[in-house]
Amino acid sequence: MRKIIIYTLLCLSFTYQQTNAINTSKRESDSPINRTERMAWWTHDRFGLFIHWGLYAMPARHEWVKRREKMSDEHYNRYKDYFNPDLYNPKEWARIAKAAGIKYMVFTTKHHDGFCMWDSKYTDYKITNTPYKKDILKPLVNAFRNEGIRIGFYYSLLDWHHPDFTIDRNHPQMPQNPQTLKELNKNRDMAKYREYMKNQLTELLTEFGQIDELFMDYTYAEGENGKTSKDWDAEGIIKLVRKLQPQIIINNRLGLSSNSQGWDYITPEQFMPQQWPTINNQRVPWETCQTFSGSWGYNRDESNWKSVHQLIVMLAETVSKGGNLLLNVGPTARGVFDERAIERLNGLAHWMRFHGNAIYGCTVAPTEYSCPNNCILTYNPTTKRLYIHVLEWPFKSLYLKRYKGKIKYAQLLNDHSELKFRTETKKGSHTTENTGVDDVIITLPVERPNVEVPVIELILE
Repeated sequence: MRKIIIYTLLCLSFTYQQTNAINTSKRESDSPINRTERMAWWTHDRFGLFIHWGLYAMPARHEWVKRREKMSDEHYNRYKDYFNPDLYNPKEWARIAKAAGIKYMVFTTKHHDGFCMWDSKYTDYKITNTPYKKDILKPLVNAFRNEGIRIGFYYSLLDWHHPDFTIDRNHPQMPQNPQTLKELNKNRDMAKYREYMKNQLTELLTEFGQIDELFMDYTYAEGENGKTSKDWDAEGIIKLVRKLQPQIIINNRLGLSSNSQGWDYITPEQFMPQQWPTINNQRVPWETCQTFSGSWGYNRDESNWKSVHQLIVMLAETVSKGGNLLLNVGPTARGVFDERAIERLNGLAHWMRFHGNAIYGCTVAPTEYSCPNNCILTYNPTTKRLYIHVLEWPFKSLYLKRYKGKIKYAQLLNDHSELKFRTETKKGSHTTENTGVDDVIITLPVERPNVEVPVIELILE
């Protein structure tokens, strides 16, 4: 009896140690320090490229065309029979992206239509079963990785093609009379679909090397006939992903409210937050995803394209609020970037060549530095340099309130030409303005520098 008691106590002790080790490991893996470490590259790089590409490039009128036009599977699937991107050259894409200052790329491996852009063994609805016949994803990953660009995958939680994905309010087959929905879904099994998703995610996270970012899209729990985190087994997906790629960062669209549940950053879409977003009064990592126009996929007839100037300002403003910009391009059905997108990317390339220091490694400026009128501030806490993005070029002088004693040196970032500044108090006359006790006036050339958005670099005391 004594041996049994001792054996039982040893087992209990071992079980406690194992449980404690698992809990400790879980706490460490979810700790702010580890999250900060795995996100260090992302918070430094700031600028990513989203690529939305799939069958929807053929109708060329929005990536939700199947849902918007209530297309049947038979009608939509004909695009698979004709999809042949014969001009696809991922090395060219990667070269354009690198020149534009892109540091990481996120590619739509599967969008809501369910079509897979890699040779998945779990479906026939994939790129290798089109006239193109070849895998697209592996050459893309290799091309961008060879240019030093990090790799991210987008994977849609929705799937309008899979027979077990239950019809809901976002589905093309959603009936006008919701009462018939139960009958339509009687033979659909979300458990089988969850298994399908996990099998495909395992493929994506084991067959393409290190994947740096996973963009899951998306949960729509509010209202009727939506889907919650439980429909996806969100916690199970995060555990699987962390197991396969421990260093990966994951967005928040699986429907889990708190980032203690495993996600890393939030994703405001197609709008600019007024300030650094918070959850429970705590700033959280964030990335805004934005389009050149209005659609994510190639849209031939869309005309509301953002200018290069708007895009540069958007990038600077995002960084000034501690965020990342994920800027989207939708290639054509032949596999090339839209000429309008190339024009914008080339414009970004010219600006980023001379002004990347005001973006990479930068964040919100300390509160002690006030922002001049018509300007945006970004700040590099490592180099202790402040960058003033001048949106409207002023005449001769830039006034900095309460900057006295804070500046060692000032220069234009595009050519490192010196900018003189004065801090002494001066009484104004009919040709000069009063200078405040704690203010600094930077003397500017009358002619605006020949760049889209001039940047003044301040080397701080």
